[in-house]
Amino acid sequence: MATGFAAAGAVAVPGMLAAQTRPPASRTLRVVLAGDLATYDPIWTTANITAYHGAMVYDTLFAIDDKLNPQPQMVSKWAASDDQLTWTFELRDGLKFSDGAPVTAKDCVASIKRWAVRSGTGQLMLQRLKDITAKDDKTFVVALKEKFPLLIDGFSSPSTPVLFIMREKEALTDPMQKIDTIIGSGPFIMNMAETKAGSQYVYDRNPNYVPRAEPPSGSAGGKVVKVDRVIFQNMPDSQTAVSALQAGEIDFYEIPPIDLLDQLDSDPGIKLLNLADLGTVGYIGLNWLHAPFNNKKLRQSLLYIVNQEEMMKPTFVDKKWYQGCGGWMTCGSPMENDANTDWFKGGQNLAKARELMKEGGYDGKPVVVLQATNIPYMMNAATVFASQLRSAGYNVQLMPMDWANVVQRRSNKGAPDQGGWNVFFTSSGGLSNANPYMIGGMATTGEKGWFGWPTDEKNEELRAKWINASTLAERQAVGRELQQNAWDIVPHMYYGKWSQPAAHRKNVTGWLKVPELVVFWNVSKT
Repeated sequence: MATGFAAAGAVAVPGMLAAQTRPPASRTLRVVLAGDLATYDPIWTTANITAYHGAMVYDTLFAIDDKLNPQPQMVSKWAASDDQLTWTFELRDGLKFSDGAPVTAKDCVASIKRWAVRSGTGQLMLQRLKDITAKDDKTFVVALKEKFPLLIDGFSSPSTPVLFIMREKEALTDPMQKIDTIIGSGPFIMNMAETKAGSQYVYDRNPNYVPRAEPPSGSAGGKVVKVDRVIFQNMPDSQTAVSALQAGEIDFYEIPPIDLLDQLDSDPGIKLLNLADLGTVGYIGLNWLHAPFNNKKLRQSLLYIVNQEEMMKPTFVDKKWYQGCGGWMTCGSPMENDANTDWFKGGQNLAKARELMKEGGYDGKPVVVLQATNIPYMMNAATVFASQLRSAGYNVQLMPMDWANVVQRRSNKGAPDQGGWNVFFTSSGGLSNANPYMIGGMATTGEKGWFGWPTDEKNEELRAKWINASTLAERQAVGRELQQNAWDIVPHMYYGKWSQPAAHRKNVTGWLKVPELVVFWNVSKT
């Protein structure tokens, strides 16, 4: 980031727009999203806002339509061998990076390899992968050691990290290290001359981007940009953002406070919009590397401590917006089941929790809980959960910070008293959480995995079994096994499920429903 800022002041950085005449308000969208953009690397982090940024500046090989079916995006055609072990992909014409260079098969190969290290789906693919090679400038081949029926689903998944196509130069960066150069393949170019970190992030229409000919559907089809500029405005105070929306100073607010939705809905200039049919699932990350939650009994104690109703009510107020859920996979999805959920059905049981704490030998060691103070549902959930932990007898240190700092700190594998952590809060889309391959948090691959770094071979065997199932009924049966095991080892927990409508000015139309992402192509302002 520092390199980009230094260069942007003097000359046009390749792939970024230098200072230019600002588009009029009628051709500019100002939007307030869930938090600040802490990093520009959508592979290094799973933070949703970085995925939104990624969707602006990068394109994807495949995407999902509004029926959740995979569709080609950068790919023109593809084919699998009869034994399903060799997949050949050809890129469509007209693909360029924002520095003018053509997108090549080598860029795709490097991007897939980097993505796969951080993606739950990608990690499963790597276990079955023989090699990925560029056959020529427009063709690459994925060779497998064994079948992977969900290869195209993984390539098209909107769940973070998304398989965005970068230049080979950036994609060869260690996936555990952040990239600091933004040369994109997508419909927007980041304007670093106008961007002010922590305040606003500016994206201008990419005049050289060639959209597909098909109409837009989900994240698939033609990504036609109908405005000249989109500005991600960082506005941590929710009342300020609501007032700005009502005054027409911003055009879109991703997570308006639930208690103000009626006020917004009654405003003649504003419309509410639900962008995620399966809602959002609240996620409680647990650190398996350090005490106390490197102990299974102490993780199990949390099942009897958490009270989802208490954690969601301060934010979502009315039960029409939220519900408790004991499922390992999203309630309301085809994978919902009730295996091993007696802890949930029985409600909070502090006596049982204390019994497990005693069996696990809890010694009073502080539990460091990261609290994102600029995202209300995370802030409130952390406050209530800390209180619940204390009621059971845990020694809790609540660590308030903004979301950007949570994103930075949760990657620290050090001890909690040396810059690490024990618990953090985030959320995932209901679509992702309904599939054990789609979200990195479902993996239990140790230090190679997602934040929290749980390790469990049985879970990985069951995820592989789920992948290889040929029917929905078979997957549902494996889903019960997955949940039975998960609530025994407790890789992480949930604090409920909710529907959070966004709000936008009525003169801004063309919004596309894309699970996990908010996209700004096809959006018009009149």
